[in-house]
Amino acid sequence: MRAVTTLSVVVLASAGIGHAVLSSLDADIDRVDPFRDMKNRPEAGDGTNILLVGTDGRDGIGEEEREKYRLGGTPCHCTDTIMIVHISEDRERASVVGLPRDSYAETPPHTDRVSGEEHEGHPVKLNAAYAEGGPQLTVRTVEKMTRVKIDHYLEVDFTSFMKTVDVVGGVEICTDEPLKDSHTGLDLPAGRHTLGGGQALQYVRARHVDGAADLGRMKRQQHFMAALVDRATSSGILLNPMKFRDVTRAVLGSVRADKGFGTGELLDLGRAMRDFSPSSSEFTTVPVEEAGHDVKGVGSTLKWDAEKAERIFEALRRDRPLTEHRPRDAALRVPVDPRQIRVQVENGTRTTGLGRRVDAALASTGFRTTRAPVNAAEHDVRRTIVAYDPRWDRSAKSLAAALPGSELRAVKGQGATLKVIAGADFEKVRKVRAADPGQGEFGVVRGDEVGCS
Repeated sequence: MRAVTTLSVVVLASAGIGHAVLSSLDADIDRVDPFRDMKNRPEAGDGTNILLVGTDGRDGIGEEEREKYRLGGTPCHCTDTIMIVHISEDRERASVVGLPRDSYAETPPHTDRVSGEEHEGHPVKLNAAYAEGGPQLTVRTVEKMTRVKIDHYLEVDFTSFMKTVDVVGGVEICTDEPLKDSHTGLDLPAGRHTLGGGQALQYVRARHVDGAADLGRMKRQQHFMAALVDRATSSGILLNPMKFRDVTRAVLGSVRADKGFGTGELLDLGRAMRDFSPSSSEFTTVPVEEAGHDVKGVGSTLKWDAEKAERIFEALRRDRPLTEHRPRDAALRVPVDPRQIRVQVENGTRTTGLGRRVDAALASTGFRTTRAPVNAAEHDVRRTIVAYDPRWDRSAKSLAAALPGSELRAVKGQGATLKVIAGADFEKVRKVRAADPGQGEFGVVRGDEVGCS
């Protein structure tokens, strides 16, 4: 995620920066050779595939900021973010696929970069490939897992991420509930926030906000990245070459890239993507079949859903979108996905069939109704009631949003099933959708779908 953020700003900026300015920055990039002596690589497809990794390097961050943003300790210089960014051949689309760091992987045979010992291929968590064999083994392992040929490699650390976010004046994110993580120090109340570099780093690093751990973190990273693209494309700083040059020099000072990713490539990409916008980008994470796949000597890993993962990587190989372009609909965004809310409908009037009508309308909108409406104890209910256990208040608010004018009524001990008592005021069910816009079997998020409303 940090690598994608930096890449986005640098590439988009190059659309308006001349060759002389970029050439002066080229020397600031630390070079690596991740493709040395590589054989039996996947066949190249159309478009450009960039492997982006984020490490925990923090050499350019002062002691005060390290303490404030919980960046103490000795960095392990390991990868905690790994993504493939595919830029289409026509330069009109960027597809970002996150590879969870705890993914079950098998390395090819390699030489340990620390001990120099030769190793046969063996099971690891994906992020361990970097620790054992650096950028080269990381690229080889990813290519083996995905059969996607990597064209370029970019590596970014904490320092460059924070500076990149600050370059664009911060990134706006919205949250329906408080986000608190004791490990990173993230503490955001519900609402709208503009995050500077330090807070943004806390946000994308947080793994203990909820039970989703790394998968939840990657989803937040996708949303942050989409918001960053929106900010970068509308930020005037990208149109001021000299101002941007000074800041970009500081950013690129903590970036490592392959030898072939230089001035010429940045200029070509920048010019081709001059009209790039949030709707041109799409983000997803490799689908996981088993979240607690235990491997002897490795521990608990994430096992990919092989069939769904292959369809994603096939789309990259064939230079196709991860999902078909879909127009934004007028559905109201709500905190909880209707598909997660179970509802019992009761008819609180003497109108025959009202319960069945409400049940069917809620079901067609995505709510998990019982499909067995009953008559309520009262028959003269004027205003539709949503009765709920206080422990499921967010679900109740989502359901009430689909029933305009309804009354929320807390009932302790009712349990997880919400109750709708249809009243004489019922007219229709309003279409609602989860605030998290991930859709389809891969949960693809488009860049223009995550803005604050």
